[in-house]
Amino acid sequence: MNASLPRLPFEPSLRAKASCFALLIALVASCSGIRSMHIAEEPFGEVDGHAVRLFTLKNANGLTAKITDYGAIVTELYVPDRDGELSDIVLGFDTVEEYVDGSPYFGAIVGRVANRIAGGTFELDGKTYTLAKNNGPHHLHGGVRGLDKVVWKAQAVPTEHGPSVVLTYRSPAGEEGYPGNVDVTVVYTLTDADELVVDMRATTDAPTPVNLAHHSYWNLAGHASGTILEHVLRVDADRYTPGDADLIPTGEIAPVQGTPFDFRAPRAIGADIDRLPAAGDDPGGYDVNYVLRGTEAPRSAARVHEPASGRVIEIETSAPGLQLYSGNFLDGIEGKDGASYGKHTGFCLETQLFPDAIHQRGRPGWPDPILRPGETYHHRMVHRFRTE
Repeated sequence: MNASLPRLPFEPSLRAKASCFALLIALVASCSGIRSMHIAEEPFGEVDGHAVRLFTLKNANGLTAKITDYGAIVTELYVPDRDGELSDIVLGFDTVEEYVDGSPYFGAIVGRVANRIAGGTFELDGKTYTLAKNNGPHHLHGGVRGLDKVVWKAQAVPTEHGPSVVLTYRSPAGEEGYPGNVDVTVVYTLTDADELVVDMRATTDAPTPVNLAHHSYWNLAGHASGTILEHVLRVDADRYTPGDADLIPTGEIAPVQGTPFDFRAPRAIGADIDRLPAAGDDPGGYDVNYVLRGTEAPRSAARVHEPASGRVIEIETSAPGLQLYSGNFLDGIEGKDGASYGKHTGFCLETQLFPDAIHQRGRPGWPDPILRPGETYHHRMVHRFRTE
């Protein structure tokens, strides 16, 4: 993680109004002499009567990201290969309507609680809360209408490190069954060091679980280039959290040694994927949480190399967990430019707290997902791009 990145200029209040953001932008630009030419904004349709916008960020080296205020979604990300040719390396759609109609969380911020909560219920301070059940009997990625399905407030902010988009959303008490009002701020920065930094913060007025995650599907050969099984992956974890048939953790923290989940040494994602075959409603493949090494943040999480293009992505995070998902449920969905996204045509590396941590509170090695008034949830994730 790039320690030189600044603290958020609006950090004392996560509920700043749009006028304050406009003043901030003008002040930052005028004081630093930062050019705004690397930021563009355009309409991207309408959702529930709210105008949706698309922001284009371009860094000094030509890397380009497109981000919409619907779902705080990264819709496109252009990164050069070893010959300098740019390709879009994230799966997604051409229109906001397609994201609304049936996106498998392409490029979004998910929450209030990413991943699964068993049974769609939890107990907190002596009270039982019932959540939306949108994954069989379980709660997944914030529910039926999580953070990936709302229109955020957004402003583009030029910084000395590269262009940023600041997105804010108030999740009201009771939304999808969660207690407390939660104010969320997400900042995407495309740095001139060729990093996509995702900075996630939240505050609350009542105790509530919070676990935000960024959910891009990556294909370093290009979003329409076929499967990711030849991508070479390293995960910086010696242990993982085994799950049951519904991917609900058992509570055990087990070694990866001797399992198909062992990516301590770099190897192709597809090398052992046949050891995770389809079974029932499970199409087979990776969908597993790793316990990252170390207790100090930032920590290295993963590295992926695509041999044909030479593109490399390295991920660092402040979070203790990493979910590897190999696009198992992609079934030929039509994406950008008519691309067909079939099984294993994208992979996700979602840094996070552990799945169903709410039911493992107090267990050794498990993080506590409860955010209380006066505290600030902070999760930072850095995607660093290079070639070899």
